[in-house]
Amino acid sequence: MKRRVWCMAWSVAAFIAGTLAVQAQPARPGSDVPMTKAALPTGVTLSAWGEDLEHPWGLALLPQGGALVTERPGRLRVVSRQGELSAPVAGTPKVDARGQGGLLDVALHPDFERNGLVYLTYSEAGPGGNSTAVARGRLVQENGQWRFADSRVVFRQAPKHSSTLHFGSRLVFARDGKLFVTLGDRYSRRNDAQALDTHHGKVVRIEDDGAVPADNPFRGRQGALPETWSLGHRNSQGAALHPSTGELWMVEHGPRGGDELNIARAGKNYGWPRYTYGEEYSGGKIGEEASPPGFDPPLHSWVPSVSPSGLAFYTSQAIPQWTGSLFTGALSGQALVRLQLDGEKVVREERLLTDMGRRIRDVEVGPEGELYLLTDARQGQILVLRRGNPAPR
Repeated sequence: MKRRVWCMAWSVAAFIAGTLAVQAQPARPGSDVPMTKAALPTGVTLSAWGEDLEHPWGLALLPQGGALVTERPGRLRVVSRQGELSAPVAGTPKVDARGQGGLLDVALHPDFERNGLVYLTYSEAGPGGNSTAVARGRLVQENGQWRFADSRVVFRQAPKHSSTLHFGSRLVFARDGKLFVTLGDRYSRRNDAQALDTHHGKVVRIEDDGAVPADNPFRGRQGALPETWSLGHRNSQGAALHPSTGELWMVEHGPRGGDELNIARAGKNYGWPRYTYGEEYSGGKIGEEASPPGFDPPLHSWVPSVSPSGLAFYTSQAIPQWTGSLFTGALSGQALVRLQLDGEKVVREERLLTDMGRRIRDVEVGPEGELYLLTDARQGQILVLRRGNPAPR
């Protein structure tokens, strides 16, 4: 009888301990954040600025007005103030435009008005498959034709891999003039994103000419590629500098669920594929959910996926309801996602433009507080959100 009582007592204790252990598991970042579908603020209008773009991917606003826009099949175009598209810019790199590959992001050098330098990311074919590359050239106009002149490759992701997926590819210049490039894992599960001898699943940091900065966290470490800034990423297609801290914030695609918002800090490991809130497309677990010491958990995650792409901080007072927000596009989620922040914590999420059914690939903020959006489609558009009546930039 005593043994039975002892066994029952032990079972109850074990049940309580197990329950407490489950309760002690950290909550998934974002699981407690209110999410609502929202209408545009009163007085904010939506208009098309550029049209008939084939799968536009990256947008860079020009300081004198107008913009540069990439089309994934391999075309770079100049957009006039009135939204007219130029003929394809001559001299751009040859791209491997298969699957998710092609001509991807575009960024202006911080001193663009003086030197005219433009940077492009693209999928480059070569021995072993393909990989993300960064080319630099000068935007010049000769006899009415725009050219990408003096082009040269300043970075190549290594090694090349036989895949048409997960190129990453966002370009962001830091305040000190260094260039961040987000790189996908190339859909490889060979622990590449965790290995320091490959650029797969990394953020890299280079000088504007492709040289390796002296203070990169893995420079000088035996067996490590010196361009590496952070590791353990899956496929980041959105990145932006925080307006106050200057740190690189980024969004990346999870598999089936597990999209993440992270701050890419020097030498940090963000876990993929060992730690993720996503699961296999066919169902089933990938690694572990909770990040142990040594791995940085996301600030926010999405389950199910929204497929975030493009990222922009909104600091303007033009639309005061949005001041201080962080915006990302949603591809599978077909929305513009607004995140309300309290420091490094997401406290609220709104999904805008959900009735349009558009895959939003990129988000940029204009000088007058307008938001420029790219829609990823065979007949894609540049859309503009602004307060008041539509007007050319």
